[in-house]
Amino acid sequence: MTGRLGETALWLWLAAFGVLSITSAQAQTANAKPIKIGVLGDMSGYNADISGKGAVEAVKMAVEDFGGNVLGRPIEVVSADHQNKPDIASNIARRWYDTEDVEVITDIVGSGNSLAVMSLANERKKLAFPVNASSSDINGKFCNPYTLQYNFDSYALAKATTKAILKTGGDSWFFVTADYTFGHTTQKDVEAFVKEGGGKVLGAVRHPAGTADFSSFILAAQASGAKVIALANASSDTVNSIRTASEYGITRGGKQTLAGMLYFISDTHALGLNLAQGLTFTTSFYWDMNDETRAWSKRYFARVGKMPTMVHAANYSAIMHYLNNVKATGSLDADTVMASMKKMPINDFYTKGGKIRDDGLMIHDLFLMQVKAPQESKYDWDYYKLIAKVPAEEAFRPASESQCPLLKKS
Repeated sequence: MTGRLGETALWLWLAAFGVLSITSAQAQTANAKPIKIGVLGDMSGYNADISGKGAVEAVKMAVEDFGGNVLGRPIEVVSADHQNKPDIASNIARRWYDTEDVEVITDIVGSGNSLAVMSLANERKKLAFPVNASSSDINGKFCNPYTLQYNFDSYALAKATTKAILKTGGDSWFFVTADYTFGHTTQKDVEAFVKEGGGKVLGAVRHPAGTADFSSFILAAQASGAKVIALANASSDTVNSIRTASEYGITRGGKQTLAGMLYFISDTHALGLNLAQGLTFTTSFYWDMNDETRAWSKRYFARVGKMPTMVHAANYSAIMHYLNNVKATGSLDADTVMASMKKMPINDFYTKGGKIRDDGLMIHDLFLMQVKAPQESKYDWDYYKLIAKVPAEEAFRPASESQCPLLKKS
């Protein structure tokens, strides 16, 4: 009897010790200095629909799904509004890196803002993920070892969309271009593919970011007689361009067509299918592609009240990939983690078989889409039909043609 009581006491002691150990470990994690991830974007301006609260929630989802802690420390998500101004973006990033111990900054909507932050990241040897910037210069002449362009770039979007439209006979082009880094780079990339495919560029007009009245720009495009009016702009500028084009009788079924060079599901939702129908564009993600994309997107919708854009999905995927490699390496050192990220393939709901090159560009398949006509849509947010999958090696700039000094040219 005494032996049994002794065994019982021993087991109770071991159980209590185990509970105390777990409780102690949890307390240590809770009291440890947090690992900070910064979401730097447009929280209230013309890019808020593709950045803002949606980007913050996507990153929070990644942190929660990962488990909320790594290396025995809790993970904290911080956010700020750069107001679409590179100087503000740079100041926030400097404060985060220098005094607030932020390890990685993601989203960074806008190529000018991203170039400012990634330059600072290079100086501080911290990580920057311009998931929400498309300039191909980010992975080209301005590349650095601490920057990851995870979602798309202007070269890939331009190539896929332009080649598809040229095949349909769209051989004369006019550009309505946003007058900042993204717009200039996009127009340059599209022009190259138009000329390579035997087409002609008939002209271009430039507009400030956040323009409300596109009348003069659309009238110039209409007067050019170009078969294709390329919208080298984004977000509310794209929405306002399409609305104005419709007011002036430019439709996808007429003599002139519109091509969106950077187009989001939020744009279609704002326009409605009557105005957006027939628009051809390239994307890295669509919520209704398969069971995996639908499952994640419905969870996102429950938090935000909107379906995710490709940027929101990419923010989640990039941060999850980062955290997986922090765990795998047991380190927060930027060089160590980035090296691991470049070795580990990316297979999740966002992409399959993705891989990060030495220039910091994540190479993955893209999708050529067309906006459905109203009668083709069967349920809420049923907006797109897949025209073609564009394999990664066909979409992105070959390493041999890159200006990035980090790439070994073959």
